[in-house]
Amino acid sequence: MTEIKKDSLYPITSRNQLKRAHQRGSYNAQDVYDILDASYLCHVGYVIDDQPYVTPTIHWRVGNKIYWHGSSASRMMKSATMGMPVSLTVTLFDGLVLARSAFKHSANYRSAMVFGTASMITDRDQKVEALNQMIEHLYPGRLSELREHHEQEIKATMVAVMEIEEASAKIRNAPAEDDLEDIEKIDAWTGIVPRHEIWDAAIPDHTQLKDRPSPKYLNKLYSL
Repeated sequence: MTEIKKDSLYPITSRNQLKRAHQRGSYNAQDVYDILDASYLCHVGYVIDDQPYVTPTIHWRVGNKIYWHGSSASRMMKSATMGMPVSLTVTLFDGLVLARSAFKHSANYRSAMVFGTASMITDRDQKVEALNQMIEHLYPGRLSELREHHEQEIKATMVAVMEIEEASAKIRNAPAEDDLEDIEKIDAWTGIVPRHEIWDAAIPDHTQLKDRPSPKYLNKLYSL
């Protein structure tokens, strides 16, 4: 798989160039990768018959390629069979920022937007490999416990892949940017309310035949 080197930069184009607060932006591949890898959910934007759509879906990255899957009956997946320009975004909401004026209130966040041409994996073995990569991405080590895919399941599932052609990240991690005059005159609480995503303890399904501890591969979730 193609992997852009850690210190490499994506080309700056009319699609990915930041227009506002450019000091928060980055075109560094590793910054983009870190944000993509820190979230399991992305939003894929595309256009079908002049109508824009945005679809939330689970994604996973291998090298400089992004993958996601869906039903064979999906309108978007069908349209991408021959190649479809898409924009894929991930946003991590890190906290509220309270200032001394309504205008200066903000949020801390990490976001990445990537561009490319999505296509469907049509080769059966490559599709299975990609689906297995998804499971390993979510639950490293779980694949060995599972049965193999049924052929009907493979046929019913489509996997999209997109080489990242252009990308940018935008990160805010700062206190309120109050005006000096407000700091001196306005007696209001100001600060940051951090936000962290956590996973609750795993709940075993009632159909399990015996009691067993939570699998060790779930530790990845609790270490994020």
